[in-house]
Amino acid sequence: MSPSHEAMPSFFKGKKVLFFVTEELYFRSHRLALAQALHHEGAVVSVATVPAIGAPPMTGIRLLPFPWDRKSLNPWKEGKALTRLIRLLRQENPDYLINVSLKPVLYGAVAALFQKRVRCFNLITGLGYIFTENTIKANGLRDILLLVLRFLLKSTGVIVQNPDDLRIFRFAPHLFLVKGSGVDCAHFTPQLEPEGPCTIIFPARMLWHKGIQEFVTAAQYLKEPFPEARFWLVGRSDPKNPAAVPLETLRRWEQLGNVTWLGEREDMASLYAAAHIVCLPSYREGAPKALLEAAASGRPIVTTDTVGCREIVCHGDNGLLVPPRTVEPLIEALSALIRSPQERLRMGRRGRERAVQEFAQEKICAETLQIIRHFPA
Repeated sequence: MSPSHEAMPSFFKGKKVLFFVTEELYFRSHRLALAQALHHEGAVVSVATVPAIGAPPMTGIRLLPFPWDRKSLNPWKEGKALTRLIRLLRQENPDYLINVSLKPVLYGAVAALFQKRVRCFNLITGLGYIFTENTIKANGLRDILLLVLRFLLKSTGVIVQNPDDLRIFRFAPHLFLVKGSGVDCAHFTPQLEPEGPCTIIFPARMLWHKGIQEFVTAAQYLKEPFPEARFWLVGRSDPKNPAAVPLETLRRWEQLGNVTWLGEREDMASLYAAAHIVCLPSYREGAPKALLEAAASGRPIVTTDTVGCREIVCHGDNGLLVPPRTVEPLIEALSALIRSPQERLRMGRRGRERAVQEFAQEKICAETLQIIRHFPA
């Protein structure tokens, strides 16, 4: 059993920890709990990221604005960004650099080569477009990326979120598995199902590889047998992502009558409480936080039998798994749960139990901090 991060309260005292993340909002939703755990142990914690407009200060965490374009491929811009990061590391002189998600991992690992005293950790999350598409371009980029990472990660700590990624990065000498970023089980709590028509929510960015087309197609089909059922798309559009769904497509889908795009929402706990089923037919994930939140909220889940998703949902236990990129099995799974309030209740209870036992953020933070503590000098 992993000891609590309070077992060694003096280990991080006075240590400087710098997180490098694409966007502040992502940091707040996925890694703020880890940063606060480090602060609680006495570390001096900073985060270099693109600031969120109007966001309140983070207690105990210093924000270092780092403007960059997470999707840019312009060599000149990217060279300037890397130079700024190297300069920032020299100025801050952290004891630990924690890079979160793929692009920060690439840039942070390169910058760490110029700052020999820093201990570098790379938190691999969802691997995105080039690992979900089977095109010549995606396959070529994937091969190049893994070749570069084979060199960059050889003296760093690498934390992945699922066994499939553990196999992909098996070349890394210091490789660890931690199941996701955790979920706040005190904030996301089970609520009684709401009265009224069955509501199914799709909580993700509006990207094709999240399975959004399959979700909307299923909604179209289910309109006839379940005319009262509602299908909510909950998440922001991401126009800079190559897999982004065009805004005009989202608006056209809303004309179907039973599909509503709610956009990005901060009140996710209340949305899960207002829903009956959570559905994410994604092609590939790390360990999707939306599904962890759904499980903690006591909602049954329909998702795909694919990387990241099957670690959270056990078929027939706390939800149903369907093959990725398919519609008919998705329709059948949703139909079964729409028809059976008893099954929804049973699966929701099991999801809550699994969230508390396996994915509570206190447990995930404790495991991560233990890895950092014991990382080789």
